[in-house]
Amino acid sequence: MWSYAARRILLVVPVLFGLSILVFLLIHLAPGDPVTAQLGIHATAETAERLRSSLGLNDPLPVQYALWLNRVVHLDLGTSLYAHAPVTELIAQRFPTTLALTVASILLSLVIGVPLGVVSATRRDGIIDNVGRVLSIIDVSIPVFWLGFLLILAFAIGIPIFPPGGSVSEYGPIALVLPSVTLGASFAGVVVRFTRAAMLEVLGADYIRTAQAKGLSRFAVNYRHALGNSLIPLVTVVGLQVGVLLSGAVLTETVFSLPGLGLLMMGAVAARDYPMILGSVLFVAVLVVLVNLAVDLLYGVLDPRVRYE
Repeated sequence: MWSYAARRILLVVPVLFGLSILVFLLIHLAPGDPVTAQLGIHATAETAERLRSSLGLNDPLPVQYALWLNRVVHLDLGTSLYAHAPVTELIAQRFPTTLALTVASILLSLVIGVPLGVVSATRRDGIIDNVGRVLSIIDVSIPVFWLGFLLILAFAIGIPIFPPGGSVSEYGPIALVLPSVTLGASFAGVVVRFTRAAMLEVLGADYIRTAQAKGLSRFAVNYRHALGNSLIPLVTVVGLQVGVLLSGAVLTETVFSLPGLGLLMMGAVAARDYPMILGSVLFVAVLVVLVNLAVDLLYGVLDPRVRYE
């Protein structure tokens, strides 16, 4: 297993290298630059040129990329052009909030989606199944930012139970409730559909009929045997959705003014803060790769038949 993990990590290097080149080119080809973002359009040409030279923006793009890559190899993501602080320090400050939001969203979606998916599969084409499928489609179709605004109107303005936005340090863990519901709701619909599909496939297996013939309770058959053997597809979709949830956190944190990594990235894009954008994207990419590696290794724990070569 460890040799397999080592090979997977080595294969990640060219992927991250290609991603960094793509992001580097995109942010430099996009309209605007840090000089205009900092000085405005009315700055004198001399002032703009002086700032551009101090930031190293006059160098050819290959030289700029090589200098940035050299710093990354030495675990230095550079200094934010806007905050004038190390990128690694800013990410370390903001990431715990985004991590808490993502974990809470995943747990919420699993608590809602897995039982509903199991019930839908065991009562196929019944009222609960039909209602669950319709709700899951609606749930997946609702934009994250729109659902966030609805929840603010309902539970922060209409019925002021939760704060409309702000940080955990200001309001406590309650500040994560509405953002977690917003982000987790869209994922819950995906969990319902995948759980239902995996359960339907397993429920037709011979060992399930054998368990039923032995007189095991419906709960034991459905949750111990059927759901236990349906976990690999579910774990797979959870791992794949981590990247989606992190990208959704950008919109969610913006709507709720939650000072996490997503809001930091939005500010970096608006300010054309090249080091901050590159460092954040690279950090998220590494995180997604590690999560998917952990999911692959978890297969062997969930299913003893899985062997790594």
